Amino acid sequence: MQTVLITGAASGIGRDTAWLFAANGWQCVLVDRNSEALHALVQELPGPAHVPRAIDLTDAAQVASLAEGTPSLDAMLNNAGMSDSSNTPLAEQSPQHAGRLLALNLAAPAAVVDACSALLKPGARIVNVSSGAGLNAIPFRGLYSPSKAGLIAQSRALARARPEWCVTVLCPGFVRTELVDGLIAAGRIHPERAVAKIPLGRMAAPAEMAQALYFLASAGAAPLGGQVLAVNGGSSIYGGSQAFAPATLQVLPLDLPTRLEIVGGESAAWQGVAPERTATPGYAACLDASALHGRPGEQLQAVHEAAIRFAAGHEKQASLTLLLPPDAAGRWQDAGDAAAARMLVSTLACEWGARALRINALEVPPDTDPQSLHSLLRFVCGAGAQYVTGQTLVCRSPA
Repeated sequence: MQTVLITGAASGIGRDTAWLFAANGWQCVLVDRNSEALHALVQELPGPAHVPRAIDLTDAAQVASLAEGTPSLDAMLNNAGMSDSSNTPLAEQSPQHAGRLLALNLAAPAAVVDACSALLKPGARIVNVSSGAGLNAIPFRGLYSPSKAGLIAQSRALARARPEWCVTVLCPGFVRTELVDGLIAAGRIHPERAVAKIPLGRMAAPAEMAQALYFLASAGAAPLGGQVLAVNGGSSIYGGSQAFAPATLQVLPLDLPTRLEIVGGESAAWQGVAPERTATPGYAACLDASALHGRPGEQLQAVHEAAIRFAAGHEKQASLTLLLPPDAAGRWQDAGDAAAARMLVSTLACEWGARALRINALEVPPDTDPQSLHSLLRFVCGAGAQYVTGQTLVCRSPA
């Protein structure tokens, strides 16, 4: 039995995540300051005996006590956070105004890691939940964006300092949590404006973030150590002025089996990551290796041709995942081609969003065993990642 610690567990993304872990047989250490909601959740969850910890993460003394009575941990999810709904311009705020926000969003994740470091098993996974606001500034929400950008930098520094752990960052986009519903009710977020900036044309459900957190907390996330996974419908890669229309296609079940086709180039070695074909309906996905072993200076053409093939065979609700060589130093004349190929991935994600066609890329070191990326590919290609598009993820070289 594996054990995970989840902060901010009593509501929103944290609650859906706790349900997913518990349903899959994990023991959950559930941390939240809302003791009533926390204990109600523990009573509802299936599986083994879960551990509720009613703790205010802005109180250093309470955080320091977190290790007491907490079992050894396979994974830790620092999910708790808050926004600033005061609408007060930053230049009019005193340093004290944002004290609690900074304590929860930036100081608490580091304090939780420090308090529980002796409980983390070798190879443990730590996932810090930042925000799209940490990638692109959102004004009139106080120090929310700076705190989330700081958490990203802090996570990367932790990954370098403690390579025996797998540290990653989840950056959600707009998710219909209680917090977001409150901002909508207060007139701070206008759904139609938010959706207009999202290529997939919709907000995410908390369950979609739970799927991403469940993957990042697994051993299969090891190739992504030190990286950010943006699960935001493509909003962080869009730079245009044209508004996207609201989505007309319903999200497919997140646990729908993946019907993965592997094509292109030297794809034979990658066939083992595909599930066996069955007659059961599934989520259509394609893994294309045509650019992986191409000659320098030809990545852009290979990606473009792969996209043409994929679009010709898939009308809607499917994913294309491209395998790319590392963006390594080489002839300076070829650097533009490699960068153009990666921007093409993002551009296609924007153009395909209305059809719920997704495209992502993985940079793969030349000595990678395809089986070491099995879990990563199954997540990125599959239905559980329907809000992930336009991303290029860099896979670490095997140790």
